[in-house]
Amino acid sequence: MRIISGKHKGKKIFQPTDKATRPLKDLTKESIFNIIQHSNLIRIKIENSNILDLFSGVGSFGLECISRGASNIVFYENYQNVLKILKKNIVHLGCDNKTKVIDLDIFNKNAFHSLNNQFEIIFLDPPYKEKKLNILLKDIIYLKLLKKNGIIIIHRNKKDNEFYPKEFKILKTKIYGISKIIFGLIA
Repeated sequence: MRIISGKHKGKKIFQPTDKATRPLKDLTKESIFNIIQHSNLIRIKIENSNILDLFSGVGSFGLECISRGASNIVFYENYQNVLKILKKNIVHLGCDNKTKVIDLDIFNKNAFHSLNNQFEIIFLDPPYKEKKLNILLKDIIYLKLLKKNGIIIIHRNKKDNEFYPKEFKILKTKIYGISKIIFGLIA
């Protein structure tokens, strides 16, 4: 796994050795960034954006955003085995000053209350077995975490048929192998 583009292009990202984490594949990550950059449906840019990376894992998505010029990344991860690797990747790329790591169960009632800004992009990459995404999306809506015209990107199994809150408008869905990427916004 590596950084695909930008300031840190080609640099390796440390990966977990256990099978409990499903790292975001480079091909899927590259496709996400191509859609962000080239889609007529998406009006935001990575450069100078604030990004919220939920279920961060080793930080592949957020670190790619930093490499491409994002201002600030907030990572949420509480699985201790990958949390150590996430912090190691941040130090390895020298991104400490642009990142904040929150070691907290994302389904904690007050998980987002420490956030004091809005985000242009919110990325969710939960375990495929996780079925409570509606709770997170409702919190995002209620707390107004997404800026106007901001997007939410959800990485799911292609067989997933979850229903999302009515305030969540799906802009685009792409299937890659076993992955489904959903681009949406708060309508």
